Amino acid sequence: MRIGHPLGLHRVLEPAGALPQAASRLDNTSELYHNEILVDVELINITSASFSRLKKEVGGDENALAEAIVQIVARQGKYQDPVLGSGGVLIGRVAELGSKIAAERPLVVGDLIATLVSLTGTPLLIERVLRINMATDQVWVQGRAIIFEKGLYARLPDDLPREVSVAVMDVAGAPAMVAKKVFAGQNVLVLGGGKAGLLCLHEAKKRAGVTGRVVAVRYSPQRCREIMDLGLADQVLAVDVTRPVEVMAAVEKATDGRMADFTVDVVNVENSEMAAVLSTRDEGQIFFYNTATSFTKAALGAESVGKPVEMLIGNGYVPGHAELAFQIMRENEALRKYFQRTYAGA
Repeated sequence: MRIGHPLGLHRVLEPAGALPQAASRLDNTSELYHNEILVDVELINITSASFSRLKKEVGGDENALAEAIVQIVARQGKYQDPVLGSGGVLIGRVAELGSKIAAERPLVVGDLIATLVSLTGTPLLIERVLRINMATDQVWVQGRAIIFEKGLYARLPDDLPREVSVAVMDVAGAPAMVAKKVFAGQNVLVLGGGKAGLLCLHEAKKRAGVTGRVVAVRYSPQRCREIMDLGLADQVLAVDVTRPVEVMAAVEKATDGRMADFTVDVVNVENSEMAAVLSTRDEGQIFFYNTATSFTKAALGAESVGKPVEMLIGNGYVPGHAELAFQIMRENEALRKYFQRTYAGA
């Protein structure tokens, strides 16, 4: 077996010396190196921002969307949105183990696993798209992928449908950061109420406790009602996150002027940065877990309005994040049922 670099540098085709995530093209052939895992891919979960952008670009046509996804992977040897740069995660079954992996890891051929690293750094070959769930960003495919020695993955639990598992795995870093940063008695603001937002709201309620206050912002009144029905927030505000002054005023009223101690931005649209900045108290923290975020807009925008806030970038990985995301599904029955209806049709 050929010897591969632990970080996957041997799979980089262009440009020379780049890491796989930053590369413009990867080698996605199936011949295995000694420190790789070959996976028969069943499902890819594209990031919400990327899926929404592509869906809009093709006018909502499912066949055109499938072709666009196939072409991106064919050009790059991986899935990386050509505009946003984001990817997603995948699930599949172990097809083959490199000799080093087989000797060191408790994995066997046939194990069902999900990647904990972005598709932007994962060699991927799509032979064909089988079907697309246009409402959930999930794409069922026939294909193969490579996981490097330093790549992260997790076995999928038996007590959750795989569509639910991959949905929560795709955003597991978000609630894990909330669990790490939120304390009892804090005002927590969550901009966005998709799957990442719902998981963050659960964890914020849990960590802020009865002395804290959790506020969600969603543009759609229907989505606002869903959040309240799930009991995930003390108050939900139907405000457009691209109108920062309106969001600030609504949050000021909801928090009795205290503003947010900790703000989570998980919306999938552009120009939400200043809503987060203006709604957070001085010296408060903002966690951007949104691939549509412009950190130039966030940094310079905060400077322009004299806001001394600490900004955190979500890198998608927090130790233990997969287990925490699965645990949320187990401890919140209403939320689990919502995910099962939404992602597994159960």
